[in-house]
Amino acid sequence: MDNYILECCVDSAESALTAAEKGADRLELCAGLIIGGITPGIALFEQIRRYSSIPIRVLLRPRFGDFLYTEHEFEILKREAELFRKAGAQGIVIGCLTKEGSLHIPQMKALMEAAGDMKVTLHRAFDVCANPFETYEQARELGIDTILTSGQEETCLKGIELLKKLGKYQKEKGGPKLMAGAGITPEVIRQFLIQTDITCYHMSAKKLADSGMCYRKEGVPMGIPAMSEYSIFRTDGETVAKAKKILSEWRGLNN
Repeated sequence: MDNYILECCVDSAESALTAAEKGADRLELCAGLIIGGITPGIALFEQIRRYSSIPIRVLLRPRFGDFLYTEHEFEILKREAELFRKAGAQGIVIGCLTKEGSLHIPQMKALMEAAGDMKVTLHRAFDVCANPFETYEQARELGIDTILTSGQEETCLKGIELLKKLGKYQKEKGGPKLMAGAGITPEVIRQFLIQTDITCYHMSAKKLADSGMCYRKEGVPMGIPAMSEYSIFRTDGETVAKAKKILSEWRGLNN
């Protein structure tokens, strides 16, 4: 697919293997997708790798919340980068900010060094930075491969105007590939292909699956009270296949 990339964000072996089977070009692997994703365990990475050779970039995020990290959190991030590099991950997905909202360059440089020859995606820390064009330049200087962004809005459709500007900036200046994320569906991909220069897309394609539990103790939440303990997010293979078909058809029309 050359520069046309469909990346699926997954937090289970079941979702990962469905996404791979239905045409995803690569995975972003995390845990806790319901809270925006945190670092997954090595065992999950190894389990997926046993059954699929699809490229995997691993999200490194020590907790829910902002991207201003303590020294302990940062040391954990560095160690996780080393562990996943040794485990054979194709890349890592990272982002550290200063309290003023710019990239934390010393921390980012240290993580890039720990990544070695792995590819690096700057995650949606980019969407809460103070100056997206300045941050894009910093990412280019660091040698970051890809920036995952919603255009600094809740969804990429709401952020499409900034994404158009960033896409033109990338085309003129060179630098990290832009990957649109947040609210991506097959039809949103179609709109973006028509209206922007963006060719990389990030989707979870998640749907709710019912738990196999027969006995159900209601009223005892283990986490978010509004979320049923008997509902499980899984990747919808049909949605992934539709998204891949749109990208494939567009590539055929433009070659």
